[in-house]
Amino acid sequence: MKHGNCGIYIGRFQPFHLGHLHAVKYGFSKVPELIIGIGSAQYSHTLENPFTTGERFTMIKLALDEAGISRSSYFIIPIPDAEIHKIWVSYVVSQTPSFDVVFSNEPLTVRLFKEAGFNVERIPFLDREKYSATEIRKRIIENKDWILLLPKSVAKFMEDIKGLERIIELAQSDKPRASS
Repeated sequence: MKHGNCGIYIGRFQPFHLGHLHAVKYGFSKVPELIIGIGSAQYSHTLENPFTTGERFTMIKLALDEAGISRSSYFIIPIPDAEIHKIWVSYVVSQTPSFDVVFSNEPLTVRLFKEAGFNVERIPFLDREKYSATEIRKRIIENKDWILLLPKSVAKFMEDIKGLERIIELAQSDKPRASS
């Protein structure tokens, strides 16, 4: 079932992985244009949000170029968190082109957009246990296989910007220190 002209898909993309690419392609199966919102845009350099908005923007563009998705069919827009959940949807609407459908599986996002009267469609997950940014960061920290969970261009970009070292350092600084 087609929905209209434009949809929105918001994620933190820390990093952008094959599950995210699957979600973007699903969105394009329903609408010809997609807004990709970089959520929690104000955060970086933490274990949960290691990458900057600019780095995430580049990851998305590289992955969509690699997948052959035309740049004229999507917008990438940073979306900071709002401290007050009730106003977040209004803020998103004010920062983006208009959209007809919200693609999301994130419970709070689904709830807030539904309460605001938007058509929300859940995205079929692609092996959620494996394709999760949390799992990918964990594998990097534990020096386990992670590279096949990302588009090749994103994996290379992460290596180029020393993103792996950043994640490992953030994990080390996140550990409680033993008292002497």
